[in-house]
Amino acid sequence: MRGGRDRAYGDAMTTERVDIAVIGAGFAGIGAAWQLIAHGYDDFAVLERGDEVGGTWRDNTYPGAACDIRSDLYSFSFAPNPGWSTAYGQQPEILAYLVRVSRQHGIRDHIRFGTELQSATWDGDAGRWLLETSRGAMSARVLISGHGLLVDPHRPAIDGLDSFGGPVFHSSQWDHSVDLAGKRVAVIGTGASAIQIVPAIQPEVGRLLVFQRTPPWIVSRRDHRTSSLRRRLFAGVPAVQRAVRSLIFAEYDARWLGFVHPRVGAVVERLSTRHRDAQVRDPGLRARLTPDYRIGCKRVLVSDDYYPAIQRENVDYIDDPIERIEPHAVVTADGRRHPVDVLVLATGFDATRPRIADRIVGAHGETLAHAWRDGMFALHAATVPAFPNLFFLHGPNAALSHNSVVVMIEAQVRYAIDALDRMGGAGVDAVAEPTQDAMARYESGLQRALAKGVWTRGGCTSFYLDANGRNTVIWPRSAIAFRRSVRRFDPGEYTITRAAGPARVP
Repeated sequence: MRGGRDRAYGDAMTTERVDIAVIGAGFAGIGAAWQLIAHGYDDFAVLERGDEVGGTWRDNTYPGAACDIRSDLYSFSFAPNPGWSTAYGQQPEILAYLVRVSRQHGIRDHIRFGTELQSATWDGDAGRWLLETSRGAMSARVLISGHGLLVDPHRPAIDGLDSFGGPVFHSSQWDHSVDLAGKRVAVIGTGASAIQIVPAIQPEVGRLLVFQRTPPWIVSRRDHRTSSLRRRLFAGVPAVQRAVRSLIFAEYDARWLGFVHPRVGAVVERLSTRHRDAQVRDPGLRARLTPDYRIGCKRVLVSDDYYPAIQRENVDYIDDPIERIEPHAVVTADGRRHPVDVLVLATGFDATRPRIADRIVGAHGETLAHAWRDGMFALHAATVPAFPNLFFLHGPNAALSHNSVVVMIEAQVRYAIDALDRMGGAGVDAVAEPTQDAMARYESGLQRALAKGVWTRGGCTSFYLDANGRNTVIWPRSAIAFRRSVRRFDPGEYTITRAAGPARVP
């Protein structure tokens, strides 16, 4: 047992003290909780604003919601699921998996449901984070953020959007009380959510209008139901499932080459083009669905039913820019009015300006949002100078365009645990903060690598790039390379002290 829970009764008389506070109970928060328990850290609390675990997979309940990474890899290494019903998990099954993991591993005992972080302020004298939550005050020596990048919905700046007279909702905030049967439904956007929503609702709606700004590159999904024999084999011989997971990981990680070597990327472009041409016979529509940028510059999408869906008789595929929205119509730049009953905003997320950054105040009294005013950054995607004892689990430049985010989360959790172990050796009140020199070296190398990849040189703008054109979202190397980079916490990159003075680092 490491640490012990107590309560401090100050002016408010209700400030709870914990050693470690974890924000969020999605994949990142659950993964952190499991590792903390496994390494003997029992004095921690997971702050979850919802009434259930799941994060993204609790909130995104739109029709057709599913993962675009194989389920055997889009899951925890410590909690394999032999019973996936399909190759790519659907939202209800992924959520059920996360709930089951939280129950089986004693994680729920540490979760504070209905508790939203309102602010986190570093107290340098105490060497602790002072937290204000929707359920009261708390303090923690270490703050671990499991807040993902795809959390804050992006609401497009379209003239007249607020004047629309019918239901309007973002894909991540699907309003299931709205009956779409027979309605004229507009889906704005053709990204990862849209290509799942469109085939799911097309048979139900009266008229479906799909508004495209930029066509995506799409590759075949090849989803299928898993066999009962496979499920029994994985359940009875776990080593077989581990081997399959390793093979899938290697296959996905090899795809990284397509993002950094143009010749490899050209091969993938040809495969995507063949997939489109096999499903779209009309030359005019093919041309409208052909991207004018290199594959990988934007997120590569996976689907076998999107192209067929947009060719159904009740679907209008519109690539003229939206000029404005009226109370009952969408007006495009060519002057056409498109009558609409329901608006679905499949417009992505504000990944480069996470709103939680406005709520975190560091050692110098400035918010994380202010520190990131020229773009996000974090040493090893985990820590930020002037924000001591704060660890991110899906931080800046930790997203992958070719492999499972769960792999990255587990690597970052191990990095944070190694840091905690070393800080423990320096004293129970140890404070760790990355140095500016270490941060500058890391960021310089990162941006050099990003400049060589298709994310920067592919001829597009994407949610990977911030307002200054910097890629602050994607990791530019393989997942294996990331694992190696965070395999050990290097004290030489940090200033480690005790609250009362310098501490010896083991």
